[in-house]
Amino acid sequence: MFNAVGIPSLQAGEDVNIMRAALFVSSPLELLRACVGYQKSGKNILLRARKQGKPQQRNVLMQSDDPLAIPLWINGHAYLTLAPAFLDVRNPASGEVLRRTPLCGAGEVKQAVVAATDALPAWAAQPSVARAALLAKVGEAVSAYAGHLAQLIVEESGKDGALAAAEVADAVALLRSAPTGDVSAVLAIVGNAQAPLLSSLRLAVPALMAGSTVVIRPSPETPSAIFALAELTGRCGFPGGVFNILQGGDVAVDALRAAAGVSLLIA
Repeated sequence: MFNAVGIPSLQAGEDVNIMRAALFVSSPLELLRACVGYQKSGKNILLRARKQGKPQQRNVLMQSDDPLAIPLWINGHAYLTLAPAFLDVRNPASGEVLRRTPLCGAGEVKQAVVAATDALPAWAAQPSVARAALLAKVGEAVSAYAGHLAQLIVEESGKDGALAAAEVADAVALLRSAPTGDVSAVLAIVGNAQAPLLSSLRLAVPALMAGSTVVIRPSPETPSAIFALAELTGRCGFPGGVFNILQGGDVAVDALRAAAGVSLLIA
């Protein structure tokens, strides 16, 4: 995670001491409420927890109280970028600014599409039973974090808690059942704010089962649940580049639509 001002582009896996942005929080996914530590491995940004009782720490260069921006997920890692603009993600009930969505453009789109293109041959060559097993594993991980994911949906969409929990449960069922689509290609998927998790997964899961790789652009107003799920794909052993998250608005969608490597954009 990074402050929206003054942090250069940095792909996860590089030396995060460049950022001087280490944070520690008290519970899984808490970063999306305050800040989450960025680990050198590039993983577990939204799913990292510290032991209870330790004081929160932050580097002196990260003293700003500005909400932090959500990274992209490219090639199996969090991907940090200094976008030209950011959108405030607000709690609809309180108006509180929770975090910021980077409004990315053609440069970030190219990185995501290249990662998806490079990953396509090996992913398509895997037996369908292996792809189904990985998706089911992600489903189990989502089930384990169901309460956290539902809370992210509530915070950002204003959805009733029971409806948010039902959305997460539907996502788990979809991942476990893994229906198969009929296209093996690089697909771009545009999610919506009404179903921050399920709107993308309904399109992504059949495509992934068919051997496609995906680049998902979630709604910039509700980006956090699907990004947390992307972290779970990394934990569960998804190959890099198979499942990518691109943050942004209409400019990012237009760039995806025009990208040479994208076979189909679905909204």
